[in-house]
Amino acid sequence: MTESRAVGTKGMPREEREAQLIVAGTEEFGRAGYAGASMVEIARRVGVTKPLLYQYFGSKDGLYLACLHRAGDRLTEGVATTMAAGGEPDQMPLKVLSAIFTTFDHDRYAWRLLRDPTVPATGDIAAAAADYRRRLDAFALLGATQLMTSRGLADPVDIEAIAQVWTGVVDSLISWWIDRPDEDAAAMTARCGRIMAGLFGW
Repeated sequence: MTESRAVGTKGMPREEREAQLIVAGTEEFGRAGYAGASMVEIARRVGVTKPLLYQYFGSKDGLYLACLHRAGDRLTEGVATTMAAGGEPDQMPLKVLSAIFTTFDHDRYAWRLLRDPTVPATGDIAAAAADYRRRLDAFALLGATQLMTSRGLADPVDIEAIAQVWTGVVDSLISWWIDRPDEDAAAMTARCGRIMAGLFGW
């Protein structure tokens, strides 16, 4: 048996147990924030002991980082793939939103880990979160540049401001969506399409 298939608690392979703990951790951190999250509650949800949780991840920081990397990697990869596929600049905002909704449809609290105000101000968590935010800001700036250039607007400061507005809009939409579990990714994408059509004629 290889190390990656090592048997964990109750005969479950270690990687499967770790995946369960990361899912439970993501929801707890997303609901309560880093500062308010309980390692006891995370262990309880999965049916393991708190010492076992620490055995797997070493610390609360270790578990948070695992949850953060899972959320951030999935998000940035999904947005990158969507933008690399190309298409009309006017359609890209809705395509990106759809990719985000699809990524987090069954894991909505993961979004909050990327902008959790209660995480430590320095250290590995702060550095990782800042790196993911930089990547997302770069995507927003690229999308704003493509869209505004297609409309004859080339002022870099205007474009930067538009990218900031877009980032805020995305965060607000997802925060609104998190508390509406009956609205799936397809429904939310359609809703945003109607909103954009109404506001901008897209």
